Amino acid sequence: MNNKVAIQGILGSFHHQVAKEYFGDDVGVDECLSFDALVDSLLSKTSSVGVMAIENSIAGSIIPNYALIDMNGLHIIGEHYINVQHNLLVLKGQSIEDITEVYSHPMALLQCKVFFKQYPHIKLIEDADTAEVARRIHQGQLKGMGAIASKVAANIFDLDILAEGIQTMKNNATRFVIVQTKNSVIPKEAINKASVMFELGTKRGSLATVLNVMSDCKLNLTKIQSLPKIETPWRYSFFVDVTFEQYEDFEKAKALLKIMASHFKVHGEYKNAKK
Repeated sequence: MNNKVAIQGILGSFHHQVAKEYFGDDVGVDECLSFDALVDSLLSKTSSVGVMAIENSIAGSIIPNYALIDMNGLHIIGEHYINVQHNLLVLKGQSIEDITEVYSHPMALLQCKVFFKQYPHIKLIEDADTAEVARRIHQGQLKGMGAIASKVAANIFDLDILAEGIQTMKNNATRFVIVQTKNSVIPKEAINKASVMFELGTKRGSLATVLNVMSDCKLNLTKIQSLPKIETPWRYSFFVDVTFEQYEDFEKAKALLKIMASHFKVHGEYKNAKK
């Protein structure tokens, strides 16, 4: 297995930024244009670790990624937060009046749609990746076309920034998880956050009972996300993040949840990156 990091997107993407901040500037990356391809990179041992966006403070959870982590037996070994700044990138010398189409990832378009209301002549078009659009503009020297991407992408692909920070909410944080095919081994005293998944029966109040147990074990619930079980209509899996001060409290909760839930799995035990 090599030391490559699988990222969704290409050089200049926000996933690339996270890889550099988490692993260092000289990190080697495997560029994947989908999260499925990212998982394949890990399973095939092309990469030893992956960076995967999991939730955004504006747009919410990236629900399919919860299923990818669960279905492929991936382990969350860490997390990283960045404040996403979206910028409008174009070929050098172009003005906003020259631009007729702007391509970007659907989530980036969603986060910037208020900015573009003042430019009704610009058509917004969904694309697979923010930085890949910037690369396409650079390689094809495409006039009249814009990309929503990072300042890193502007530097890499030699593009002008027509407008900075065009996202509606200026505090636009995205949480990324660091995943691999095997669990990380860090000292228990360093672990203060965990991601778990459980399924419950249809008994009334079962979810409330589980949440009360977590509270009694001194766990702080920071995230709960339900996901329908495709093979069992109207039944759900619950993906939960908890923080705690003492690992022993989490161990106690784990023992109880294994008994209470019809299915229980720990997706990761790691260090809380939220300041």
